[in-house]
Amino acid sequence: MEITIFQCIIVTIIALIVISLLWLSFSVKPKLMELKQAHVVITGGSSGIGKAVAAEVLKQGANVTILARNQARLQKAREELQQYIKDKDNQKILGISVDVSHEYTAVEDAIKKSTQELGPCDILVNSAGMSRAVSFEDTDINDFKRVMDANFIGSVYPTRAVLPYMKERRRGRIVFVSSQAGQLGVYGYTAYGSSKFAVRGLAETLQMEVKPYNIYITVNFPPDTDTPMLTEDKLNMPRETILVSETSGLHQPDEIAKIIVNDAKRGRFQSYVGLDGFVLATVASGMSPVASLMDAVLQVSLMSLMKAISFIFIANFNSIVMKCYKERESQKQK
Repeated sequence: MEITIFQCIIVTIIALIVISLLWLSFSVKPKLMELKQAHVVITGGSSGIGKAVAAEVLKQGANVTILARNQARLQKAREELQQYIKDKDNQKILGISVDVSHEYTAVEDAIKKSTQELGPCDILVNSAGMSRAVSFEDTDINDFKRVMDANFIGSVYPTRAVLPYMKERRRGRIVFVSSQAGQLGVYGYTAYGSSKFAVRGLAETLQMEVKPYNIYITVNFPPDTDTPMLTEDKLNMPRETILVSETSGLHQPDEIAKIIVNDAKRGRFQSYVGLDGFVLATVASGMSPVASLMDAVLQVSLMSLMKAISFIFIANFNSIVMKCYKERESQKQK
């Protein structure tokens, strides 16, 4: 049977893809990081996802530093977390009160103190942040800066402070807690979503810089999680935002924490929750780093299908917004 030029081209392309994926699998997959006696630093560690991450790593034998602004809540969280310690002779929990988005030198001093007490940081989890769920025109103009400072700068400062220690030791993991609102635009999240998109950009760029030092970045995209921040946010949240967010369900902090810790240990770049999270992670992957052959294969083979599915999601979200708009207009006419 005669082989055509077109067939040769197809075979060549397939061969190149296979070779590239095999090269990728050997070049990007990091070694598993064990947590026993590792030092994990967690910002926003006094509540919500941060506190749940602290509990999870303590169960796996790590030493923990939790950073938070409120001294009273910090102390209470530290006391509650004691129950998760597995080795009371060798594990410790340190709580340091600091605003991770206010002054870099204060954050640097906090990291130095934690290092002196528990050794260099092996894993940093950037979980501190704040939210605003208000339409663009109703958002206080100063809240755009406040939210960006809390979520973006509040991730920059701790990361900058731990990085020299990690580079010197040629090992480390840095986790950024973004949001599904950092993967697609959601009604009411012009301030919050923008800051979470910025966190993802920071994570992608930083990974390229630190990979030669055997440091791996994980960016987690949690859906709505049952935390004090969400409870407070819902007091004034637009109906559109509530209805759109409910499509991904409400998740518990300990569920998110287990995923974050598991993905960080393995050095996975994208960390997501459930089927919705998988769809979003695949569609929004773009040129994001990958840390396994499986991730690469799934993104290459499913991108078109996931993009088609995403149109259904977006159409549903737009219909929710339009329905709420029509209801408001109808109320005005009465």
